Amino acid sequence: MHVNPALLLALAALQTPGDWPAYGRDAGGSRFSPLAEITRSNVKDLRVAWVYRTGDLMRDRSRFEATPLVVAGTMYVSTPLGRVIALDPAHGVERWRYDAHVSLEGGYGDFANRGVATWLDVTRSVGAPCRRRIFVATVDARLIALDAATGTPCADFGAAGTVDLSHDLLNAPEYAGEYEVTSPPTIVADLVIVGSSVADNHRTNAPNGVVRAYDARTGKQRWSWDPIPRAPGMPGAANAWSVFSADPARDLVFVPTGSASPDFYGGARLGDNRWANSVVALRASTGQFVWGFQVVHHDLWDYDVPAQPVLFNLHRDGRQIPAVAVSTKMGHLFILDRLTGKPLFPVEERPVPTSDVPGEEAWPTQPFPSELFRLAPEGIRPTDAFGVTPDMKEQCRALIASLRSEGIFTPPTVRGMIIFPGNIGGSNWSAVAVDEARGLIVAPTNRLATVITLVPRDQLHAAHMAHPGIEVGQMIGTPYGMLRDWLRSSDGRLCNPPPWGTLTAVDVNAPSRRWEVPLGRMPQFAGVTGSERWGSVNLGGAMVTAGGLVFIAATLDHHLRAFSEETGEELWSAALPAGGHALPMTYTADGRQYVAIVAGGHDRLPSGQGDFVLAFTLPGVGAPSPDTTTGQAEGAYTAELRIGGAKITGSLVVRPAGDSLIGALTTDSLAVSGPVVVRRAPSGLLLRFSFRYPKKGCDGTIMGLGDYADGGRLVEGPFELSGQCVGDEGGRGAFSLWRR
Repeated sequence: MHVNPALLLALAALQTPGDWPAYGRDAGGSRFSPLAEITRSNVKDLRVAWVYRTGDLMRDRSRFEATPLVVAGTMYVSTPLGRVIALDPAHGVERWRYDAHVSLEGGYGDFANRGVATWLDVTRSVGAPCRRRIFVATVDARLIALDAATGTPCADFGAAGTVDLSHDLLNAPEYAGEYEVTSPPTIVADLVIVGSSVADNHRTNAPNGVVRAYDARTGKQRWSWDPIPRAPGMPGAANAWSVFSADPARDLVFVPTGSASPDFYGGARLGDNRWANSVVALRASTGQFVWGFQVVHHDLWDYDVPAQPVLFNLHRDGRQIPAVAVSTKMGHLFILDRLTGKPLFPVEERPVPTSDVPGEEAWPTQPFPSELFRLAPEGIRPTDAFGVTPDMKEQCRALIASLRSEGIFTPPTVRGMIIFPGNIGGSNWSAVAVDEARGLIVAPTNRLATVITLVPRDQLHAAHMAHPGIEVGQMIGTPYGMLRDWLRSSDGRLCNPPPWGTLTAVDVNAPSRRWEVPLGRMPQFAGVTGSERWGSVNLGGAMVTAGGLVFIAATLDHHLRAFSEETGEELWSAALPAGGHALPMTYTADGRQYVAIVAGGHDRLPSGQGDFVLAFTLPGVGAPSPDTTTGQAEGAYTAELRIGGAKITGSLVVRPAGDSLIGALTTDSLAVSGPVVVRRAPSGLLLRFSFRYPKKGCDGTIMGLGDYADGGRLVEGPFELSGQCVGDEGGRGAFSLWRR
């Protein structure tokens, strides 16, 4: 493959060391920054520089997992609700915001957004509208182009700035949310390349998980590629929901693909289901298939390739070999030749257990890398049972003994079986970070087990009623539905032994395991002797810097941590206001190095939810500090209330009433009964009002307590709903008030 030297030089010229211009910093997703102001010796002094809140707080619903970009002096961050916000990266002050108005009524399986992409149109003059564009792909399957300077949609892209990604699919979505986009687009030359997230355990004939490339200027589709090409109505869709990587100089894009539909029964999709569960290299300019490597054949375990393939150069025998690191939910790490897809370290096809389910034909072998690259346990026996008390340990031992558990790749069964690692990994979309100069791959992994039970279709409803707290998969078009739960005792604690989360460094130049340490702590075990060594379930990636540091949040204990890249020793940590389930990043502004992370929690993990963007820096002359201005209560606000699938917008005017306050609220859907009670609180406002909801013909009362944020420009917090309008969402919501 010919590498264009002029193109390489042009790309290098556009890469500013202090910027973070792509999700994994570079097109290859290395998650490595050359910044070194923050070092192993001074990281202990790192402190909060600023805190920004997006205003998109949700309760029990969304996942704020974005990694901000910083390019050309501006930070760009996106939210699950379709907002894109530009910030001053030195102080966290908002410059503009755009709202895509994502409806909350969709049945989104993964109500998430992991960030935006940016592209510079060098054919346009400096200062021209949309010379630099910000692309966001929303959870309701739209691709939107914005002017990076103003946040205004680029009118020449698609229809007034938007391309509808839900069109032209095989097997159209049955409901809003069956077809989503949760990861940022990938940019190669003048193309915007985007995948899709399909609800792949709902039905056999799911929408196809097509990968498509669009002209960055016009929004015109240039090519498409389907992991499993099909005719309409045929079963077996696979999707590409995670982050792509690119090698622009070689005209390659690398696509990680998910499991074929449905996840846990393959009788309607016999064969190896190529190219599901794979990393695939496509010609970026045309979409032509170049090579593929399948990490699981005929997947029955929801073992997507969940992570961005990470590009780096492997140093071997004095040569630099273009390589790609593929991390998987099994905890298997595959190192492949970037140009051919051939393994650069041994991979062996090994026999695995057979299925006992009629109609199922489990693939007889699966690929295993060498021991060095297997980063999680691959099975559990009754003697491995864990419990903090003898009774709980015995309960876990009996549970494991009652289930089919023959090691990794044990097929699902009506008896119930154990997947270990479970469906969130091993690795998930966290992926790995690579320090190419040191030859280190740093990998966060999970180590927890999942129980899968196939249920004959005529018994599925009864099984769901008998186990209301367990996830149900319909798998329509097959003889079975599915129940899925963590392997846990009656007190809700995990039955497989710790550590449940680890951080591992693998040296690929002198192949060896450099170090491995527990990652984080599980709050439910606080105070239990030894629990500091048990690690935490984690979702979110690691970043490596030239200062010799590894930064990662990801854990359930709400901390951002820094580790020594050399030894794995934890050198610093800072508490976060919610779970930091996102990839941290670093950049420079006003001559200072910052580390930033979003803290948004997760709707399916006990990690709290929020809408925070936090930046940290070292103290010293000119170091900013968070703006804690409380603001003035009186005035006019734009109001938004979010509960379940409802988003209610309106305006609130707060005015003095003697020594107190009173508010007047108008909304697009609620008939407010009388004035709004407003009270000053130590750090915000308390609101209370009654209403009638004509759409449902019910009455209710809302009481909320909001905090000031963003220098007093935002009041935001949770509310409780009481009265007739309380529905399945349980009366828990959140509100935001933006001062006009």
